[in-house]
Amino acid sequence: MTIRDTPPFRADHVGSLLRPVDLLEKRATVGLDPAELRAAEDAAIRDVVRMQRDVGLRSATDGEFRRTSWHMDFIYRLGGIHPTDEKIQVHFRNADGEIDFESAALAIDAPIRLDETIFGNDFMFLRDAAGPEVTPKLTIPSPSMVHYRGGRAAIDPAVYPDEEQFWADLSAAYAEQVRRVAALGCRYLQLDDTSFAYLNDPSQRALLAARGDDAEHQHLRYIRQVNAAIADRPAELSVTTHMCRGNFRSSWTAEGGYDFVAEALFSDLAVDGFFLEYDDDRSGGFAPLRFVPPGKMVVLGLVTTKRGALESKDDLKRRIDEAARYVPLEQLCLSPQCGFSSTVEGNALTYDEQVAKLALIVETAEEVWG
Repeated sequence: MTIRDTPPFRADHVGSLLRPVDLLEKRATVGLDPAELRAAEDAAIRDVVRMQRDVGLRSATDGEFRRTSWHMDFIYRLGGIHPTDEKIQVHFRNADGEIDFESAALAIDAPIRLDETIFGNDFMFLRDAAGPEVTPKLTIPSPSMVHYRGGRAAIDPAVYPDEEQFWADLSAAYAEQVRRVAALGCRYLQLDDTSFAYLNDPSQRALLAARGDDAEHQHLRYIRQVNAAIADRPAELSVTTHMCRGNFRSSWTAEGGYDFVAEALFSDLAVDGFFLEYDDDRSGGFAPLRFVPPGKMVVLGLVTTKRGALESKDDLKRRIDEAARYVPLEQLCLSPQCGFSSTVEGNALTYDEQVAKLALIVETAEEVWG
């Protein structure tokens, strides 16, 4: 078994990383000069890129240090989409109880378009900070997240009387974003997505049905739209997707295995690799991986980001062996189950625990794949 020269890599990670305390303090400073905040972000990103390189990772992100949220910072910068005064409540659970997350609802009140290369300057900084030693990885929310957030109710019928035109414009805007970041030198793009994982949970499908969506077939629509968004990507650009069940302050929203979406998703979604959460029992078993076709990579998220306790290397190897019963070992990689800080607040673990988990992933991958 050999190392991989193209993403995803044998040892990889999802994207977001714990924000340094001094950066959090800067962000909380009222009236701070934006240039001063940008300089603090630049310094923190240089440090975190160095950390990823030092632990042996072959890709590096900027930790999403410039964002408040993994997805809404991107979505609100698409033309035609704006936050509203209405609030959306998202219910999360963890081992100790329950917690609610509140954010602004979105409204689609004009034709969707790409007015700028979103995160373009951020990627160029990451690209230059990464240098030739590691591959800079850009993470953005998938097109599905624009719809899953509010459904048909968020779309102004005067703008889109026909929902098909909404989907066409959304995919076209994403396709242009993909083209532009590739032109900036991006060779590793990840589409982060909760919808595909959420739709495996019957309670989530019930919520979608109650608001008037076709919950039983929604994933098929999302697959088509993601494929349209990445269809014309250059051959040198690797695209992966991460399917998350919710990640906010060490809590989650959805539960259940990938069974409901697996056959269509793994067979038809035209990405190069799937980052899958497999850190505990709520993630289900590996049997859905039997639908992964040859040539597609599966990145097993076996190392949890929700708590600091370090996993056993032997346990990780055993679980990799279990997954290899359904998809060949050469198509497998290893990563954390999610980001360490999907929102600015971060999960309940320390910086040193985060680094130890990334190092464990690298060490385990070297012993499994060579």
